[in-house]
Amino acid sequence: MPRLLEIMRRLRDPETGCPWDIEQNFATIAPYTIEEAYEVADAIERQDWQDLKGELGDLLFQSVFHAQMAEEAGLFDFNAVADTMSDKMVARHPHVFGDESREKSAEQQTKDWEAIKAAERAGKAQQGTLDGVAVGLPALLRAYKLQKRAARVGFDWPDVSHVLAKIVEESHELIEARDTLTQTEVTEELGDLMFVIANLARHLNVEPEAALRATNAKFVRRFEQVEAKLKARGKTPSDSDLAEMDALWDEVKAEEKARRKLAQNS
Repeated sequence: MPRLLEIMRRLRDPETGCPWDIEQNFATIAPYTIEEAYEVADAIERQDWQDLKGELGDLLFQSVFHAQMAEEAGLFDFNAVADTMSDKMVARHPHVFGDESREKSAEQQTKDWEAIKAAERAGKAQQGTLDGVAVGLPALLRAYKLQKRAARVGFDWPDVSHVLAKIVEESHELIEARDTLTQTEVTEELGDLMFVIANLARHLNVEPEAALRATNAKFVRRFEQVEAKLKARGKTPSDSDLAEMDALWDEVKAEEKARRKLAQNS
């Protein structure tokens, strides 16, 4: 760790450092930080543990970069970041580091965790129920977290049937908007529908961002197989049409289903 901190210091040295690194600030580095976090998630999704090691290093470097800029501005340094996280984890786990009993249900531990976080928010003058849900989160994930926070104070449908009914309602409104309203209003209605979909995910105990990532990966995998089948015919997607590609898509799905069934029976 000291070596990495020294490398970062050298990169930011005004006289001998890297011009690109010297020019950066918190705002310009933030998108890279977000990107690196997603690449960590991607390596985990692919179960590429060697790649994960590298991606975790990239993500750690982002923390080091921000901490170096903060130290230059007289705000804090990397040691303060590590100390803050250590203090937070100890405070949030009194059943591990304190005198509280570990003999609690997972539900009770979750309630205790939220009570501690609420106290932390109060200490930051964050009094609102939704305060502290980061604005910079991906929109789907933020919707999920906003609804989860609201549900803790009772602002929630009692069961999934009400959510499904709301999805039907929002779908009808979107169709109406498409036919009669402006593009701005169509965008708003689509946003409403996606927001309710995120709520459905919460009621089903599914993290929507992870679910959509998995579906994206599935789409890529299947479409690549469609392209491979077209190539075997001496064609590309541009040479094909929807009917042919759709038939190949169904073929790919059937093959995947057969492989899964074979694996389950083996």
